[in-house]
Amino acid sequence: MHRLLIAALLGLLSLSSMAAAQDLVLKRVMLSSAGLGYFEYEAAVENDATLKLTVPLDQVDDVLKSLVVYDDKGGVGGLSLPGKEPLKQAFRDSPFDENALQSPADLLAALKGAQVSIGGGRAVSGRIVSVQPETTTTKDGNSTTQRTRVTLLTEQGLQQFVLEDAENLQFADPALREKVGKALTAIQSNRAADSRMLELSTKGQGKRSVRVAYIVSAPVWKASYRMTLPADAAAPKAALQGWATIENMSGQDWKGVELTLSSGRPVAFHQALYEAYYVTRPEVPVDVAGRLMPNVDRGAVMAKAAPPPPAPAMAPAPMMRREAQAAAPAGVAQAAEQLEATDAATLVTFKFPRGVDLANGRTLSIPILDRQVPAERLALYQPETAARNPLAAVSLTNDGDTGLPPGILTLYERDKTNNVSYVGDARLSAFPTGETRLLPYALDEKITIERDPAQSQRIANGTIANGALRSSLVTRQTTTYRVKGALKEPRKLIVVQRRLAGWTLVKPDAKGIEISEGNYRFPLQLAATDQTQVFDVQQEQIQQQDFRLLDGNADQLGVYARAPEFDAKTREALTRVLQLQKSVAESQRKLTEIDTERQQIVDEQARIRENLGKVPANSDLQRRYLTTLEKQENDLDSIAKKKAAAQTELAAARDALRTYVTQLG
Repeated sequence: MHRLLIAALLGLLSLSSMAAAQDLVLKRVMLSSAGLGYFEYEAAVENDATLKLTVPLDQVDDVLKSLVVYDDKGGVGGLSLPGKEPLKQAFRDSPFDENALQSPADLLAALKGAQVSIGGGRAVSGRIVSVQPETTTTKDGNSTTQRTRVTLLTEQGLQQFVLEDAENLQFADPALREKVGKALTAIQSNRAADSRMLELSTKGQGKRSVRVAYIVSAPVWKASYRMTLPADAAAPKAALQGWATIENMSGQDWKGVELTLSSGRPVAFHQALYEAYYVTRPEVPVDVAGRLMPNVDRGAVMAKAAPPPPAPAMAPAPMMRREAQAAAPAGVAQAAEQLEATDAATLVTFKFPRGVDLANGRTLSIPILDRQVPAERLALYQPETAARNPLAAVSLTNDGDTGLPPGILTLYERDKTNNVSYVGDARLSAFPTGETRLLPYALDEKITIERDPAQSQRIANGTIANGALRSSLVTRQTTTYRVKGALKEPRKLIVVQRRLAGWTLVKPDAKGIEISEGNYRFPLQLAATDQTQVFDVQQEQIQQQDFRLLDGNADQLGVYARAPEFDAKTREALTRVLQLQKSVAESQRKLTEIDTERQQIVDEQARIRENLGKVPANSDLQRRYLTTLEKQENDLDSIAKKKAAAQTELAAARDALRTYVTQLG
């Protein structure tokens, strides 16, 4: 009953479980650049069998989601494992908790009232009343001893015994003994709190091999590249070597596993299948699935259809092939083994030719590519990166049979004495076969570029319909590039400029121009001279606008009437409309003058009438005011006749304008 006895029991149970867990042996691993790992195990079984596999707790959800069993001569019965909180469930219906199993004294104290039997020299049985620790002093008085005194209620009354002196102790209730045993088993099963033991049952007859596989999260394997540029800048190819860096964080050593690396963007989900969900009506369970939105294009398309170039010669498989030794630069160590590369619809895989040993927690880096590739040196101008100088870059073409995963590329360059220098790094995006990538790696300070943007507008054409002039307004954006090249070295320059949405490239001709991620790529050949070369890039946007002829602004109408972009008939019609508008305006001016004159008289009459009430009756001033009022009344009668005539004239002018505009279309 001592604590050491419990520990020994748990240790024996642990050893037996470890032995059973060895049934499944890790044979194959596939690591994905998307952060997923495929792990496949094998086991030799006979007839019906139960296979055990220990997986980390944080991978149980993925295992439950993706586990698959391959058994050509049998079937799968099911998968079982402890709940996510097995200890909590194990003690749920027990009269004691986990802490009570720390020592026999704690267990007896937790089970106060239980019937127990004590064996040995002094046999006694009864119900537990109390469990009290006590300290005793040895006979010599030099030390003390911790003991536990237990009091039982027996048929003879209360009796005590020292727990440490008891040879054995038994619970009288079989159900209680079973609960204690199950609790100890649960503690053993949950010893590794961050892992779970899975039990998989298989059904079948005879001896056979069973494979078990699943997909879980794994460290992303990384691709990196090294390129050595030859001393001859005009050489058509360069040496390219690719490496893969992987980590084993699976929690177990890899011994002779068949390792495959895949590069792709699969849509992958995670779902908490190991969680216990309870539905409270009328609510519904929460959807906990996530989603990945793929599709990032890093390539380029042609701005305008062009004759297809001759198809490049395809190099033979496998991906790890080498060119003839004469083509490889001297001194470059080549890959010792060839990897089998496969290009599928959505991914590229690299399979190692032999079993891989990699201890848990270790990192491995190994070549996956080693060959000559088409490479052209050039200058790449990206004004948002460097406004005054272009970037030294390499145009790289994948002429192999499979794509290449993205990664960092380190560039070296040989000189004429075969010495190698580091020149820069570049970023290689996902690289399908047959495509080309521009890889800038350093600033090219031998080339200077000045960029001047400008904008102008003009009227392109116009037609009259439904009482309006519909014209096309052309807005042109012109960017002028002034390039001073290298004095002794010709260069191929590619200028990157933003492609305006809804605009048309006017200059240069779009034929042969590439578009990449919303940018044009304009090629330009620079001669070996320090003379400045100038070229323009022009984009145009055409906007339709309507101008109402009946009430449009006369000044704007005059501009349209003189516009050389319109045909003579349209200009004549606009000139006539302008004349009729002027007639309307003149008639309106006359009517306004008459109204102004009348209002002045009315205002004067109001003043005179106000004064009449203040002067003596029959006075000379009164008679003068009355004479003036009489004359003004006569003037108002005359003005009324003039206004009627002016209104008639204005209506006629408006009718003439409306009639003419209507007959235009």
